[in-house]
Amino acid sequence: MAEQERRGKSAVLKAEGWERRTTVCEPRLSELVELYESLGFEVRLEPFEPEEGYECLDCYLMEPGRYKIIYTRPQDAGAG
Repeated sequence: MAEQERRGKSAVLKAEGWERRTTVCEPRLSELVELYESLGFEVRLEPFEPEEGYECLDCYLMEPGRYKIIYTRPQDAGAG
């Protein structure tokens, strides 16, 4: 995906009330999803996309499908 498309997608998610939380893989991925849901957040997982802000990408690039980006928003933010 082109850099501009990634930024566009991030902007759309932000406009929809989503906040980027972290990038992780299992088993922490499931644990964090469960935690955020228990705190009343809606959770969205997006595939990992390399971008600026990561000091070291080696692990991510070796198995990119393994990692997901967690976004959250309050349960009622998507209504309306």
